Amino acid sequence: MAVPAVAAAQDQVWLKDRRYTEGIGYRVGDFELHPGAAAEFGYDSNYFHRGPNDNKEPSGESGPVGALRFRITPSLTLSTLSKQRLESAPSASPPDFEFRASVAATYNDFIPVSGPAGGKADMATNRNVGGTLDLQLSILPGRPWSGTIAAGVARSLTPSDQGLSSQSFNRVIPHANAELVWTPGRGLFDWRLGYGFTGTFFEASTFGKLTNIQNQIETRGRWRFLPRTALFYDAKLGFISYTAASAQGKTGSHPLRSTIGVNGLVTSSFSVLAAVGWGTSFYDTPAVGGDQNFNSVIGNLELKWFITPNPTTDPGAATLALSSLAVGFARDFADSYIGTYFERDRAYANLSYFFGGRFLVVADAGVAPIIYPPNASLNLPSTTDIRVDGSVFGEYRFKDSFGLNATVKYGQNISGTTITTDGIPDSLAWQQIEAYLGFRWFM
Repeated sequence: MAVPAVAAAQDQVWLKDRRYTEGIGYRVGDFELHPGAAAEFGYDSNYFHRGPNDNKEPSGESGPVGALRFRITPSLTLSTLSKQRLESAPSASPPDFEFRASVAATYNDFIPVSGPAGGKADMATNRNVGGTLDLQLSILPGRPWSGTIAAGVARSLTPSDQGLSSQSFNRVIPHANAELVWTPGRGLFDWRLGYGFTGTFFEASTFGKLTNIQNQIETRGRWRFLPRTALFYDAKLGFISYTAASAQGKTGSHPLRSTIGVNGLVTSSFSVLAAVGWGTSFYDTPAVGGDQNFNSVIGNLELKWFITPNPTTDPGAATLALSSLAVGFARDFADSYIGTYFERDRAYANLSYFFGGRFLVVADAGVAPIIYPPNASLNLPSTTDIRVDGSVFGEYRFKDSFGLNATVKYGQNISGTTITTDGIPDSLAWQQIEAYLGFRWFM
């Protein structure tokens, strides 16, 4: 339950990063069409995120439910012509508009193979479809004054340890944002002012108390004072409200974040990102028992080695061919569905390596203390969980538009906390292993 309201509806690597999603595509007049499809089959050791002694069955049986898992993912993207195609006509003037629309869906099916009999029977009810739809319009890109408008909706599939789809955390997440950009002179300086909206609507009436709406105002700027180095500033003010706050004990907040930092290429092979600032949660009313506001330092420090040297002066620029290894640390906070907020201090490492034009490896790992303030309504003192995560994705491309892939993921929440719901103790500790083999066609 203790996750931010905004969650990714798809967890496949290639859907998270468009560098891996698309191939050359089809040109249709002034637009590009990028269709794709993927299928995966594998094993999920603990889809319900149950602890080893979690008793969720009427029969009294306890423990995780393991299942074979099958996923089918079609996707489609329509966009105006990419920079690669525009560069083939250098005399063409820059476009007044750039448009991009993408849609993807994932069908999930399960064959239970281990665990309590009741949980195995419940697994079939979790057969479902999640997906995303995103639209983005850039107006006068590259001009002194420009802007972007974006909107979309996602359906995120997140099971609960109850095992029933009718008692899951499945939710619909609409979002929209707009941004005005000022880039005077030679483009070494830019400043942005934007507004964003995100709604999180839980489908199960049991968790209707968690339905919330977030509005956010943001301003950010960047100044490239050296060819390879940029100083930046970012400030966000949010307005989070829960639709059932008065009845369920949830309280709205106005999270404020302000950070300043530097992002620079030390050499063509090494870059440094360093940002530090302050964050405050500003809850509307003090929680029962004095649950505290977050009020502390936030920031990010990352060192990146470009295995393939970066040919540009922009450390943020990355293409599929630009392999890299990064290590870092990030400290932040988020609204929590247990109590008020949680603090996360995550150390991480990630690798992206594409070699020979055929084989792609994407690996990511992290460990983070998840710190909760005291919660009087659940009779809990300040607690700390340890969240461990890791994933490896490998794909061999027989052709530019077809590849075979394998994915291995590991997740664990190390926790000594047990909460009681309707008289039933519920441990927050769990462990999950996933492994899949699949193929993908993409244009």
